[in-house]
Amino acid sequence: MKLSPTRTLLLALVLVALAAAAFASTAGAAPRKIVIGYGPQGGTTAQAASAGDGSSSEASPERTQVVDVAPGTSMSAALDRARSRPGVAWAVPDETAHVAGEGFIPDDPGTGNEAGGWRNLQWNFVGPFGVGAPEAWEHLIADHHPGGKGTIVAVLDTGVAYTNWHQFRRSPDFGRFQFVQGRDFINRGGPPVDRNGHGTFVAATIAEDTDNGYGLTGLAYGTKIMPVRVLDTQGEGEASTIAEGIDFAVKHHAQVINLSLEFGPGVTARDIPELINAIRYAHHKGVLVVAAAGNEAHRAIAYPARAPYVVSVGATTEHGCLAAYSNDGPGLTIVAPGGGPDANLPGDPDCHPNEPSGRDVFQVTLTGGSPRKFGIPLGYEGTSMATPHVAATAALVIASGVLGPHPAPSVLVARLTATARKLGGGGDESLYGAGLVDAAAATAPGGPYAIAG
Repeated sequence: MKLSPTRTLLLALVLVALAAAAFASTAGAAPRKIVIGYGPQGGTTAQAASAGDGSSSEASPERTQVVDVAPGTSMSAALDRARSRPGVAWAVPDETAHVAGEGFIPDDPGTGNEAGGWRNLQWNFVGPFGVGAPEAWEHLIADHHPGGKGTIVAVLDTGVAYTNWHQFRRSPDFGRFQFVQGRDFINRGGPPVDRNGHGTFVAATIAEDTDNGYGLTGLAYGTKIMPVRVLDTQGEGEASTIAEGIDFAVKHHAQVINLSLEFGPGVTARDIPELINAIRYAHHKGVLVVAAAGNEAHRAIAYPARAPYVVSVGATTEHGCLAAYSNDGPGLTIVAPGGGPDANLPGDPDCHPNEPSGRDVFQVTLTGGSPRKFGIPLGYEGTSMATPHVAATAALVIASGVLGPHPAPSVLVARLTATARKLGGGGDESLYGAGLVDAAAATAPGGPYAIAG
């Protein structure tokens, strides 16, 4: 019998639906077996089968038994029945594992044409001394908040190329809806667009559009960026202006504030009381402040990273060494990829100062001194580049719910430091703070400082 084109299409759709249902029943099905563990009094095969209303296997030497849950019987009912039996110590669903993969790999091509080519440049996300981005992304997808969706990170910097305005253009690797209201505290009255490139780079590290077939990736690509311009075209800004920016970010519901900026070595807390007060206010309101430790290779952290309640971030290289320029010392909270040359630390097996320098950090940002031209430039290395890795990881942790719905800054810091990867050797360990931020470990279910749900 010859079918009409319409009936042929309908039959094809039915077959596709049946195939999809069959696949779902095997690939994505919930457990249909339970595992029963017996106490000292044991238990019988007949009891176990009755508990599951299905067939059972023989008990193992460890005195556990696997029981099929009969069709039509709910998992919760089968578990309740099993747990009520004499001699049963516990009963749980027989969960299914899968092959351990490399996590979510977006299709962004980097500088080439191959899907996933971003991995050739973004060693800071996927390299041996990267932050474990693909695994973290997989965790957030499983938590139904891909890329940290639902969080807001304020970037207090030179502005962000987030919109088309006069001669300014939005970065081609940002989406229109990735931003919330910001403010320009330098050119008051205008939008906080970037005239330098630094702020766009920092924002891109946090939340560059990802899996869009273009450019590079952002660590917390689902978060919203709040662009707050507190630094001028030359990358400079007064303490009072930065304090205003913090106040604005807190009042407009930012959950994390990124400060990829530093004051000179001679500046103390007494010199910037308005900024210290603003940071204290942010902490009081439950907002995490993350700041760059500084780039003078000093054994002292620069302000504002040195202030109380601030996560101070040092920089590491592609080799896993402390970067030669990075400040360290008491008060350093954590380190993250910043790129560049290794420090001379003879006791650290990952430091090779006499070998070729490690690579810079890469992102899509302004190039050629034009607010209309974008690319993936060389020359970006520093604790400014390291800081957004930590801010983005904090956003991912918040979105994951692993610490509950509204974790306090102190709880976030505890999670970040407890899951950091230890670095150093031969007495140099303290130079790295708690270690290298690990987005994969920080967002994993359970572990240190997890909240039982």
